[in-house]
Amino acid sequence: MDERSRTIFGFFLLILTLGGCIPNPDRPQRGYDPRDDQRPYEPAGGRPYDAPQDPYEPRRIDDGVSALPAPPPAWQARPVTPDAETIGASSYVVRPGDTLRAVGDRTGAGSEAIARANALPAPFVIRAGQRLEIPGGRYHLVRAGQTGIAIARAYGVDWSRIVAANDLAEPYILRVGMRVLIPGSVGGSSAAERAAAFRLDIDDIVTGGEPALAANDRPVKPSASPRRVLSATQAITEPSRLTSGFAWPVHGRIVARFGPSGATGEKYNGVKIAVPLGTPILAAADGVVAYAGSGVPNLGGLVIVKHGDGWTTVYGHASQLLVQRGQSVRRGQTIALSGDSGVADRPEVHFEMRKGRLPVDPQRQLPGI
Repeated sequence: MDERSRTIFGFFLLILTLGGCIPNPDRPQRGYDPRDDQRPYEPAGGRPYDAPQDPYEPRRIDDGVSALPAPPPAWQARPVTPDAETIGASSYVVRPGDTLRAVGDRTGAGSEAIARANALPAPFVIRAGQRLEIPGGRYHLVRAGQTGIAIARAYGVDWSRIVAANDLAEPYILRVGMRVLIPGSVGGSSAAERAAAFRLDIDDIVTGGEPALAANDRPVKPSASPRRVLSATQAITEPSRLTSGFAWPVHGRIVARFGPSGATGEKYNGVKIAVPLGTPILAAADGVVAYAGSGVPNLGGLVIVKHGDGWTTVYGHASQLLVQRGQSVRRGQTIALSGDSGVADRPEVHFEMRKGRLPVDPQRQLPGI
């Protein structure tokens, strides 16, 4: 090749190289938008796990997660209208035939709040002529199928604050007709804005995910098979007692430990276990599935199992969910497959154990992994 030919060839290569650096005007150029991580829950399964994601497509919170067909969770199936009644503090003289619930209905306050304000012991017997102090505040009347999460979303208040304000205790089941005290002042934002500001977490699901029961209703029995899908607005019977010991859900290398970590000292509520992609995730003990979905963005594919005696286990970053809410599971049963969904940067399993609302260190509860 002579000098002239080499010059022409080099010029041609230069044009090709520069062409790759010129943005395509037909392709939208965009950076990270924090709203991408706040998109509402959408049923998983739209894109195969191993399919490449379009880098210009907004990131879904269920990205990389496939799940069995299931109805939306109860807090989406039965949204709440923020129609709480605000009443002032007052007193009430009990009439013949009154019950504490009747006093609540007449005054607009919650019977539970009245009992606390007057230090009434169970079974909350009141007598004619007795003067009761009626605590003021905002009271939401619970309707059929409503959940604590949906109530908290409607008012833009953390569910944990509502739990504390109403002195709710395990199993945190609401009853139809109950008046729940909503803490805080009336906000100026719209219902949609309040719902968008609410960020779901594990404690919300554990304590506020079950739908309210009518006065004479009982929770339904768990399903033995994922093929029998229970309604999202049906409360599920939870185990009363732990019937098996606990075991590790996977065996691998622990890459993040329970407790404060990193420069910020932020507490990590579980452990992260590095495992190969698609590793079976096993139920740590007998129990009932309280949640299977991807509504907590950081954890991606997520399963929560209740075991009785206040114990709950949590399994995150799954690529496939193999169980349904309301399904009974046995220790060692495969409930999901590992993945790198959520904020995981490699295939791993987020695993945590809770006693009541308190996260506990799995490494102190289980033998060496």
